[in-house]
Amino acid sequence: MNRRIIAARGLRGFVDGLVSVVLAGYLAQAGFSAVEIGAIATATLLGSALLTLGVGLAGTRLAPRSVLLFACALMTATGLGFASVESFALLLAVAFVGTLNPTAGDVSVFLPTEQALLGREDDVRARTALFARYNVAGTLLGALGALASGLPELAASQFGVALPTALRSVFLVYALCGATLVAIYAGLGSAAGRPAVAAKRAPLERSRRIVLKLTALFALDSFGGGFAVQSLVALWLFQRFGFSLAQAGAFFSVAALLSALSQFVSPRLAERFGLINTMVYTHIPANLFLIAAAFMPTAPLALVFLLARSSLSQMDVPARQSYVMAVVPPEERAAAASVTNVPRSLTSALSPLLAGALLARSTIGWPLVAAGVLKLAYDFLLLHQFRAVPATSDGLTSSAGPTSR
Repeated sequence: MNRRIIAARGLRGFVDGLVSVVLAGYLAQAGFSAVEIGAIATATLLGSALLTLGVGLAGTRLAPRSVLLFACALMTATGLGFASVESFALLLAVAFVGTLNPTAGDVSVFLPTEQALLGREDDVRARTALFARYNVAGTLLGALGALASGLPELAASQFGVALPTALRSVFLVYALCGATLVAIYAGLGSAAGRPAVAAKRAPLERSRRIVLKLTALFALDSFGGGFAVQSLVALWLFQRFGFSLAQAGAFFSVAALLSALSQFVSPRLAERFGLINTMVYTHIPANLFLIAAAFMPTAPLALVFLLARSSLSQMDVPARQSYVMAVVPPEERAAAASVTNVPRSLTSALSPLLAGALLARSTIGWPLVAAGVLKLAYDFLLLHQFRAVPATSDGLTSSAGPTSR
């Protein structure tokens, strides 16, 4: 079962990496302004957040396979919608209802269900390593997807295909991915075919307090991250340095590769220094690099700092996912995964519109600065509030720093 989930994450990572780079160029080519592009990015994140929250809170009563197959159907419909709709209002509606992801990470309705299934691994070290493989699969394939984002321009220049048509074909690939995922999820084991628990109870009965505290902090981190979603960083590179889609795609491919490789280090750091320390002390320099990139006068310097950021910024992800699964009882993991991941869509959904407005007025990377400052605030608050809370469901009632490893 774990292998199928990881394979599905990789396939989704490929099309997410492809679409997140192409989206801004496609919408700009269609005549939409930076503010309108930001609004569409906001709609994708907001809609995903609300759907993810609903699925997660009902997670104990829904069969995981059924949730994933429903998400596949929605993904296919989303791709077909973006490939065929040209009106801003209709695109906004499709973005809100659908699964499109303008970020380099995963913020979709698939996430809490997959994480809850993977979270059934009881050993903390093994679970952190499993989450690392899960995230690396998505990030590595996302790197290939970002690299492939230059193909539409190549088709337009070398084979005479109209650029809008070539860009639109990307969304057909996205729809095809949704259909392909059906075959992967249909083969999950029997455990995925039944609800996590049969009893009717509150989805976060025991772990509500700690989950809500984590959720508040993740909301701050996600709000900051929304200023630097991949589609808008691509737009900044287009505006500031005149990048082509192929150049942006090559950059994001390298950035994703660095992010993927760095996540292999995360379980080792977590074992030695603890999950919280791993999350914080890799995140702080990454955010400083992001802020510095905004003020670089040339493209090479900006890319150096952005790549340095990418080499550290995702090392906290396996540790964070493992920590959330560790501090809640098994029957509440689907709800916890949903509630703590929803801010990655919900609060980050507020930021792209603001970032688009900033980019419409200046080519200086003020959205990158805002992202870095807000995410630094999250780092220090997380360290202060959770450093002494152990990575075990016993931490619901006790605390001991050393056991947080």
